[in-house]
Amino acid sequence: MPDYSDAYLKTILQRTRVVAVVGVSMNPVRPSYYVARYLGLKGFRVIPVNPGHAGKTLFGETIRANLAEIPEPVDMVDIFRRSEAVPPIVDEALEAFPNLRTIWMQIGVEHEGAAAKAQARGVDVVMNRCPKIEYQRLFGELRMGGFATGIISSKL
Repeated sequence: MPDYSDAYLKTILQRTRVVAVVGVSMNPVRPSYYVARYLGLKGFRVIPVNPGHAGKTLFGETIRANLAEIPEPVDMVDIFRRSEAVPPIVDEALEAFPNLRTIWMQIGVEHEGAAAKAQARGVDVVMNRCPKIEYQRLFGELRMGGFATGIISSKL
């Protein structure tokens, strides 16, 4: 697994405002759903991308069939797809967003060739990591066992 410094990851998360989540699910038990929802709750604008649900609404945003359908700038593309699906997504992201800052590949998703292509264009890349987990870890939200447990009342 690539090793990223905390400073590198923190910088990416602090400067990011708009995230396109490729492969987002409308099923609330799927990781792509709850990661996207979490990012939205933390103040990121999350634009869902999934051709199977295009035109529907999720988290107050219209689901797009692909990245090229997003008319406004995106800071980060978060990829919830298999590693072999990454190269065309990165190509589309680089084409659609000239000022793209970050390509983020979820846990289990890595593609060195696509990463190198993005980096050659000045885009930061994170592979095999989850922005939700990294946000919680870097900004002090993780509790014992790695879970964000919240506050439990001791009153019965």
